[in-house]
Amino acid sequence: MAKKTYFNWSTGKDSALALYHILKNPEFEISHLITTINAHFNRVSMHGLRRELMEAQINATGIAFSTIELPEQPNMEEYEMLMTAAIQPLVAAGYKDCAFGDIFLEDLRKYREDQLAKIGIKGHFPLWKRDTKELLSEFLDLGFQSIVICAKSELLDASFCGRIIDRDFINDLPDNVDPCGENGEFHTFCFDGPIFSQPIDFEIGETVFKAYKNPENCGGDSNERPKPEMGFWYTDLLPKKH
Repeated sequence: MAKKTYFNWSTGKDSALALYHILKNPEFEISHLITTINAHFNRVSMHGLRRELMEAQINATGIAFSTIELPEQPNMEEYEMLMTAAIQPLVAAGYKDCAFGDIFLEDLRKYREDQLAKIGIKGHFPLWKRDTKELLSEFLDLGFQSIVICAKSELLDASFCGRIIDRDFINDLPDNVDPCGENGEFHTFCFDGPIFSQPIDFEIGETVFKAYKNPENCGGDSNERPKPEMGFWYTDLLPKKH
């Protein structure tokens, strides 16, 4: 009997490819998606995608979903409390398994697994340890399409934000940027592909720069003084008017 499983949906390309693979795995029955929302801005956390486009995208998968509503800048205690509260209804509904689009960040995987173990959930990682350049090539070969909506300014200039991911994009990335942006170099919105009943229509809005206070645990090796701020380019996507 297939395991009743929910999927942690970020709206980006890695999520889309991981969902594609786990939907094809008879060991799992994916019947729910869950997405983290910054309730203050009404946008997907980290990605900055408008809620309306997230909902249109998930509706195109035909899978039920719910959201984890976070304040503007939650501390870790608030974050963990809200995450647990949002997942409890799924636990009560019989979910004992979940899946993520993570690829190689060991610390992040351990954190997820440790937190989930507290509430009796087992995590699964369909893309784990795969070569990220090969993953991106497979993503394109399968007919998926995505656009960069957030880019770390320290590593990528504004021209990368708002670009459709294609072979030229892969070739244009600096050597110190992972092809899938797995270290947080960039985030994407996946708007077409084999998991969707139809493409998600949108218009490209303005690109803006935003700076955030750098967490204490970020900033390079022990001989490096962390920078007080880190900056990101964001390209706003607007629901297309018909």
